[in-house]
Amino acid sequence: MRKRVVIHGQVQGVFFRDTTRRLAEQHGVAGWARNNWDGTVEAVFEGEPEAVERLVAFAHEGPRGALVQDVDVHDEDEEGLRNFDVR
Repeated sequence: MRKRVVIHGQVQGVFFRDTTRRLAEQHGVAGWARNNWDGTVEAVFEGEPEAVERLVAFAHEGPRGALVQDVDVHDEDEEGLRNFDVR
């Protein structure tokens, strides 16, 4: 399963990407996370459905210090990613 999320709110400068990376590695999820110029954080999660859904749920809450206002979630075709990168 693969999902792309775009997280809106106060989500940059609060360790969102690094916390997402650590959680993805714990659950065996591949993909990436990056800051976008518009203040959002964008991430791709690829792996077992239950693990991907855990990451999507985390995206709706974020780490301590984040203020998530909205999350766009899109289904995508898997690409066979093997690692999780912070971009």
